[in-house]
Amino acid sequence: MKDAPQRSFASRFSVEATRPSAAEIEQLAGILPAGTEIYITAVPKLTADELVQAAGGLRRMGLEPVVHLAARVLPDAETLRDVLGRLTAEAQVRRVLVIGGDAAQCGPFPDALSIIQRGGLREAGIEEIGIGAYPEGHPKIPPERLEAALDAKIAAAVAQGLAVNIVSQFSFSPERIVAWLKHLRACGISQPVKVGIVGPTSINGLIRFARRCGVAVSLRGLASGSAGALIGHIGPDRILETLSAAEGIGDAAPHYFSFGGAVETARYACAVAERTRQSAHAMAHSE
Repeated sequence: MKDAPQRSFASRFSVEATRPSAAEIEQLAGILPAGTEIYITAVPKLTADELVQAAGGLRRMGLEPVVHLAARVLPDAETLRDVLGRLTAEAQVRRVLVIGGDAAQCGPFPDALSIIQRGGLREAGIEEIGIGAYPEGHPKIPPERLEAALDAKIAAAVAQGLAVNIVSQFSFSPERIVAWLKHLRACGISQPVKVGIVGPTSINGLIRFARRCGVAVSLRGLASGSAGALIGHIGPDRILETLSAAEGIGDAAPHYFSFGGAVETARYACAVAERTRQSAHAMAHSE
C-alpha cells in the first residue's frame, strides 16, 4: 500500500449529521479537527430555525457547516432566498450541497439544476456547491441522463462563478467506486470528489439504508459475502484501503454517511486518519 496517498485520502474527510443537537455539536467539536466539513442533511419537517441554529452552532464550535438544499421541497423562490440569507448572515454558511430530494415537487424548483441556475446562490453569498453523483447508477434515472445532468450542473455552476465538488452516493464495492472515479476523470471531469462511505454501523443497518437509497449492486455482494456473517458494528476499512492505494482517481476524499451516529462516525474517521498518518511517518523513517 502506498502510504502517502493513503494518508492524504484518509485525512481530508467530511461527515454528515442528521439534526445535530447542541450537545452532539459540542461532542463533534471535541473530536474533529477545526474546519472539518459537517453536512446537515435535508430531513422532513426540519424547520428553517432548526437548520440555521444547527449551522450556527457548528460555526461557533469551529466546524464548517455545509447545508443540504433539496429543490423539490422548496415552496417558492422567496423561501429559498430567506433561508440562504439567514444561513449566510447568521452562520456564515458558504457551502451547500444541492440535491433534487425525494419528495414530490411543491414549488418552482424541479431539480438541483434549477436551483443552480435560478436560485441566486452566488448573490446570497454561497461560494461553493456540492452536486450529487451515483457510482452504482440511479434506480430511476438512466446512466446517460445522469451523465448529462452532471455535466449540465457543473457547467451552470462554473458559469456563475461557483466552485464545484461532487458528493457521491455510498457504495459497498471499492472496485466499483474506483472504476467510476476513473471514468469521471477520463470524461474530463476534474472537480474534487467526496466519496460516499458508510461509517461504522450494524450490518442490518447497512442493508436497510442500502435498500432505501437504491444501492443494489454492492448490496447483493454485501448480503451474500463475508460481511453478511459479521455481528455488531463494522467499518468501511476495505473501501478506504482500496481507494487509498488507487491511482488515476484524481482529487478524492472520504465523505462519511453517519447511519451509526455522527459522533461514532467522527471518532472512526479520526482514528483512521491518525493510523494512516502514523503508518506513513513510520515508513518514512524506516527508509
